[in-house]
Amino acid sequence: ADCLDFVLQDQCDIIDKHTQSGLDLVEKYVKFVKERTEIEQNYAKQLRNLTKKYSPKRGSKEELECRFSNHQAFLDILNEMNDYAGQRELIAENMMINICIELTKYLQELKQERKTHLSEAKKAQQSLEGTYKQLDNSKKRFEREWREAEKAAQYAEKTDQDLNATKADVEKAKQQAHMRTHIAEECKNDYALQLQKYNKEQNQFYFTDMPLIFSRLQDMDERRIKKLAQGYILFADTERQVMPIIGKCLEGISRAGTNVNEKNLPSSSLSPFSTPPTPSPANGPPSPKFGRDPLSYCLKEINKTVKPRISSFRTLKRTSVDTEGFTHLPPEQRRKRLQQKIDDISKELQKEMDQSEALGKMKDVYEKNPQMGDPASLAPQITQTAQNMERLRGELNKYEVSFLNPVMPFEFCLHNQNFSYVLFSPGAISDDTDSSQAIYTEFDDDFEEEEVAAPIGQCTALYNFPGSSEGTISMQEGEVLSVVEEDKGDGWTRVRRNNGDEGYIPTSYATITLNK
Repeated sequence: ADCLDFVLQDQCDIIDKHTQSGLDLVEKYVKFVKERTEIEQNYAKQLRNLTKKYSPKRGSKEELECRFSNHQAFLDILNEMNDYAGQRELIAENMMINICIELTKYLQELKQERKTHLSEAKKAQQSLEGTYKQLDNSKKRFEREWREAEKAAQYAEKTDQDLNATKADVEKAKQQAHMRTHIAEECKNDYALQLQKYNKEQNQFYFTDMPLIFSRLQDMDERRIKKLAQGYILFADTERQVMPIIGKCLEGISRAGTNVNEKNLPSSSLSPFSTPPTPSPANGPPSPKFGRDPLSYCLKEINKTVKPRISSFRTLKRTSVDTEGFTHLPPEQRRKRLQQKIDDISKELQKEMDQSEALGKMKDVYEKNPQMGDPASLAPQITQTAQNMERLRGELNKYEVSFLNPVMPFEFCLHNQNFSYVLFSPGAISDDTDSSQAIYTEFDDDFEEEEVAAPIGQCTALYNFPGSSEGTISMQEGEVLSVVEEDKGDGWTRVRRNNGDEGYIPTSYATITLNK
């Protein structure tokens, strides 16, 4: 028994230390994952602060005027980093829920289970110790009673041999010895019973109860090791699950860098080389599209700014004539056609002048910022524009001097916002003639309204647009307008109201439906 107690005690100490060490390892791993979670959360927080710090505010000058391709790429990078921060937060959240919380809960269960098993072992040991105490008490009582019985037997025998002792004394001594012997026999039987009970309980304790408790502790430790191993794997899986999305974020950053074009300019509403209408809604909808070749962009903007606007005045009907000078027409018709030709040449000349000015500005920008382009590349366009201007000036002078002067007996003026002709010949009105007697004759048949283009669709305004710039038209959110000219790629669409007013609006400010 002493040998078994020694072995059992030694084994109990080993198991207790081993299970406690395992629980400490789980607790240490939980603390490690918690600290890693805090690192991920702080990292994600710092990333979000960075993206918020460097992102332009809605409606700011940086957002509205600096939309070069490299600026847009930087904004794309900030958006990708914001998504990247979200994935780091997801890692921290999954680690906290799937590892920290789960393992902490499981650790409490293991501690309670270990406590239960050790309590059962302690109860079994206490029960064995109680039985042993009973056995020891029974043994001591048997020994005491046996000694008393021996003394009583010796006293009876001595009294029986004593000649002076009476018969009554002898009988009394024998009865006392017999009673002590009987008590000693009862103690002996009780001792034997307690010994059998202790041996049985000891056998149960050493070969059944404790091995079962040790087996349960071993099973608990195996489950603990398996759960901890799963936690190790889950630690890696948590990272691995977000790797594809993180990879897409990094691909987006690379794509943003690839999309940078050093020759691209911002959209028409933000270009430093032209001044088309600039939308400025209060709620900040998206800006028109941007990113086109600088030269073609400027030329296109110039063409757009000189588009004829429909006026409320009645204008001459434009008819293309191939015959130079229109000598085949009557004088009045010839004068009108010549005047129309002069107006067309003047518009073309103005267009070339605007183009020359834009090219000059572009050349200045290239000279100040060589990375945006080579100033020498604009020389052919500048030369061509100058030649076109000289040609148009010559044609304009030819039509004004050579063709229009011979038919100037007819002069015209604007009267009450309608074109009317004042008929007179040179010298027909003297100084004494009252100017109020001049005869005004309406030529309604010769003045027809400009042909209005048929709508090609409809649009519904998504935002308020003031239309305060030249060539634009105002609109209110929810207003329905007719589409006259669709977006040509510059981010602007020409629309018309029911009352006939026309102008340009940002394409991104409306939902457009074109007719089939």
